Parts: sequence; structure tokens; C-alpha cells
Amino acid sequence: MTTISSFLGYVATMARRITRLITPLMAATALALSVQGPVQADDTQRVVYHVDFADPTRYSATLTSINNLINDAEQKLLPWDVHLVLVGYGIRFATDDPLEGTPYAADEALNERRAELKGRLQTLIKIRNVKVHLCDFTRKEINLPEDKLYEGIGLVNSGVAKIADLQRDGYAYLKIQ
Repeated sequence: MTTISSFLGYVATMARRITRLITPLMAATALALSVQGPVQADDTQRVVYHVDFADPTRYSATLTSINNLINDAEQKLLPWDVHLVLVGYGIRFATDDPLEGTPYAADEALNERRAELKGRLQTLIKIRNVKVHLCDFTRKEINLPEDKLYEGIGLVNSGVAKIADLQRDGYAYLKIQ
């Protein structure tokens, strides 16, 4: 009987020692995993669209692509998180200002479609919850006042940095050609 008691005492002592060794390792592992950032384990459609071009037809195709992506997610009963980042020439699609005297000045093609494109963008923002960001470097470059931007467009210091941040967080990058 003494042998069994000694053995059980030995096992209990070893279990306590192992627990003292493993507990800090488990805590360190949990901390390391939490520092890595969020793990995207769900089926959310996470996409960032990049607009740095002047062509209204290409921009229209971008808006259509965003809408199609969201329609597909809805049909599959999947959530979505879509961002549109406007950089450089993309500023043309963020304001009604003609941007005269700047490299981004509105042309006839844009003027003909401006109301339609604005309406589609506003629908994506207000109804489809698309987040739209404008590069503030671009806005400041041409001294466009913030109050000239369409409602729902947020400013980010750097548009390309915003895109990089979203990609690092697992967003797919799309740029319509």
C-alpha cells in the first residue's frame, strides 16, 4: 500500500510542477495570438476597391462591380465589408466641384455623367453600407475644402496607406481595368 501511496504522491507532485511550467507558456501563447490581430474566421466578403483614374466609364464599372459583389453576398446570405478608396484622379468622383485649374479638372465626359455617378455612389454609401475614403494628400494638394465633398466620404491621410492597412487585415484588393 505504501508503494501505491508513494507513487500517487509522486504523480501529484509532478502534475503541480508541470502545471507551474505550462501555465506561463499558455499565457504567453494567448498573448502572442491576441497581438497578431484579428483572425478572419467568418465568411464576410472583405474587399477594398482602388480608384486612382479619371475615366467615368471605368468608375461606373467599379460601382457596378461593388453592387454585383454585394448582391452576390446577399444571395448567399453572407455579410460584406466593402471599402472604396479614392486617390489622385479619384477625387473627381468625390465632389461636384469642377476642380478647374487642377490636374483633376472635370471634362465633358464626367460632366455628362456626374449626377448619375453621384447618385449611385450615395446609394452604395447609404443603403449598401460601403465605406468611401478619400486621400487627404490629394485633397490638400488642390486646396479643395472638406465641405465640397459628397456626404459620407471620409478622409484618410494617405489613400494608399489605407489600402495597405485593409489588405494587411485580410481585405481583397480590386481595381477595375
